[in-house]
Parts: sequence; structure tokens; C-alpha cells
Amino acid sequence: MRKNLLALVLAAGKGTRFKSDTIKVLHPLLGRPMIHLVVDCVLALGPEALYVVVGYQKDQVMQEKFSGKVGFVTQEKQLGTAHAVLAAKKILQKQQEKDLLVINGDLALIRPETLKPMLKKHRQQGNVLTFVSAEMKNPTGFGRVTFLENGVIRIVEEKDATPAIRRIKEANVGIYLFKVKDLLQSLPKISNTNKKGEFYLTDIIEIMSGEGRKVGIYKTPYEQEIVGINDRYELAKAVEILRIRKIRSLARRGVTIYDPDTTWIDLDVKIGRDTTIYPSVILEGKTVIGERCTLYPFVHIFHCRLGNGVKILTSTMIEECTVEENAQVGPFSHLRPKTVIKGGAKVGNFVEIKNTVFGRGSKAMHLTYLGDSEIREKVNIGAGTITCNYDGRKKHRTFIDDEAFIGSGTELIAPVKIGKKAYVGAGSTINKDVSPGALAVARSKQVEKPGWGEKKRKK
Repeated sequence: MRKNLLALVLAAGKGTRFKSDTIKVLHPLLGRPMIHLVVDCVLALGPEALYVVVGYQKDQVMQEKFSGKVGFVTQEKQLGTAHAVLAAKKILQKQQEKDLLVINGDLALIRPETLKPMLKKHRQQGNVLTFVSAEMKNPTGFGRVTFLENGVIRIVEEKDATPAIRRIKEANVGIYLFKVKDLLQSLPKISNTNKKGEFYLTDIIEIMSGEGRKVGIYKTPYEQEIVGINDRYELAKAVEILRIRKIRSLARRGVTIYDPDTTWIDLDVKIGRDTTIYPSVILEGKTVIGERCTLYPFVHIFHCRLGNGVKILTSTMIEECTVEENAQVGPFSHLRPKTVIKGGAKVGNFVEIKNTVFGRGSKAMHLTYLGDSEIREKVNIGAGTITCNYDGRKKHRTFIDDEAFIGSGTELIAPVKIGKKAYVGAGSTINKDVSPGALAVARSKQVEKPGWGEKKRKK
């Protein structure tokens, strides 16, 4: 824990440019809501306490499960960033000798390593305020840093800037470190005489520096992290940076990713060393993939766990499933939620499995649907097998015991049990249990009418 440091994340605004029914800070980046990325970064600095300022859709934000302890402060009316900080006045009045880090809730790319030098500089120089700036190629949307006489620093918001000021490349980022006592003294001096009619926190920089108090600037060298996400295009740009950052991190840990440009891997995905990922793979949610796995092109995995040595072949979709060690799935397979593929099993072409345990060493290689089933070890499922699990009102289970053989084109009408080492003849419709070791054949009798085809053609 970093002593004498408090933190305030500003997340009360709607984000109108998103054109969304959902508050901006809850929009996800690589599977994680924007606000979580900012909070996680600040928590990594070890503050004594962290508070999130909420307003619009505050209940939704407060229901989020953050990675550490977070308090909340409500900004009843969204009247600007200075007004948002003022919402925490009662908390701050009790801790006036401490420092307060204030950060905008849409700076989702900032890393703890970027902020630590700022904290160090603030304390070494004894500043009452240190803020972060960046030299940007395109600072559109950010306030510009201007320098007046007698050491006065002014931030001019873009809407209030002249063309000359807009040409300035040094921009205010939206990250501030205050001495709480000095902050509380200066906040009431901020006015809302600007085009938006809001109380800008940036005005406090001119107020403090104009009064001769010590204000410092930490110019970050990491311009690429300074992406204020104000609309969905900027969201896409931020996602792209995070995506490459994630892939680079995995590569350093021994994961082979052949085509980073076409690979999507969410932030919470974990992948073991010596796993190989081919182009156009999507890995989402809290997916965990073991060591020495191979994921071929167009594989899409969502909230799954894969053991070591698993192969997922081309164009396969897997959702909320477990695939155990050395199993193989695909190509063109669909594993739906609550499916477990046991070790060494094989699931092949155009097979769909749902809410089923598919046993160790079992095989279903072609054109099959298995739903609400338990299939034990070394079972062979022939092409075109269907478990008829739904009667129009309820789902029913199918049980197939060890080493059973299910012939091609079989329909298993649940609830039904196939005994150990039993055989079901191809083309059967099974609606009764089959005893262990038995052969079950359930087909209508084949009838042949000689000459019928010739008579049909003459008509």
C-alpha cells in the first residue's frame, strides 16, 4: 500500500457521443468494461483508498465486481470534472494531508508503469499539483497546455480554443495528483464561464500556478496510451492497441501466434506455453488454454477450459465447455454450453454437442447431434446419429455406457440407456433401453416390388 495516497476515478458522465443506452465506461474493451481497466491500473499503484465518482446509470456501475476494494461517490448532476471532484468533498476534508490522484474513467490504456514516475516526481519536487501531459501528433479532443507570464500554466479546452491554440501539440491528458489541502482551497474558485457552461478541473492549474503555488508537469513519453475514448471509433482504436499488447505479452510467454492482425484474444484469456494459434482465431471471456495446444483457422472459443495437448480444427465454435487433455474437436464442430469432452476423445465434422459428457477415448466423427447425454469411455457414435432429447416440453437424457457401438443413421429417443458393449444397428430408431452386450436393431421391414420402376417411367 502506498501511504498517504487516495485515488478518484471520474465515471459519472453518460458519454453522449457513444449514441448508446449504456454508459460509456461500461462498454467493453477485449472483454473487460472500460472502467475496470482504469480501476485496475490505479489499484496497482497501491492507494490507501480508491473511489469512483458515479452519476448517470450509477446503479449499474456500482454493481460491477472490481478486482479490489472500491468506494463510490455520487455526482447528482453532471456539471463538469471539477464538480465531480467536489462530490468527494466530505471524504477529502478528513484527509487533507494526503495526496489525491484524479483520473478520467475513459483512459483505459494507461499502465501503472506510466503513472509511477509521476507520483515520484510529485513528491520529490514537493508540488501541490502535478498533472500529466503528452506531445501528440493529433491532439484533437484534448485541452492544450499553454504557458503565460510569471510561470502561469493554462489549459484551454478544444471547444474554447482559437485556431492558433489548436495547433499546439502538447495536450492535457486528464490525470492529476493534488495535495488534498490545496485542492480543497482552490476548487471553489473555479467558474463555469465557458462554452459548455461546466466547471472544468483543468482551470485549477491556472488558479494554483497563478497564485505562485508549485505546479509540475509530467510529460509522458507513451503517447500511444493517451486515448480518450469519446466515441465508438476511438473505442476501436483503443481495442486495437490493447489487442496487440495482449498478443505481444502471450508471445513473450511462449505462445506462437502466426497472424496477430487477424487474431482476437480477450484480456482475461490465459494460454500455456508451446500452444500454437493459426490465423483468424477468436478467444473470448475467461478462456483458459493449456500447453501444447493447436488452434487452427476460424476457431471461436468463448469462456472455455482446454487441457494440455488439445487440437481444435478449422471452423469450430466452442461455448462454455471443457475439453480435456489430448482431445480433438473439429473441423466444423459446435460445442454448446455445459459440454465436457474427456481426454483423448474425438469430435469431428459437423458434430453438435450440448450439455453432454463425452467420454474418454470416445469418437463422434460425422454429422451428429448429441444433446443432454452422458457418453462413457470408448464409445463409437456413427455418422448421422441423433439424440432426440426434447419432447416439446421437457429435455430428457440419453446414457451410453462404455464401449458401446452406435451405428450410422441412428435415432436415440430419450430417455434411453444403451448398455456396456452393446451394439445398435445402423438406421435404427431406439426408444427402449438396450441391455449390456446386446444387439438392437429397430428398422421397418424392407419391401421390394419387382418392375415397379419400369412401370413408373411409362406413366
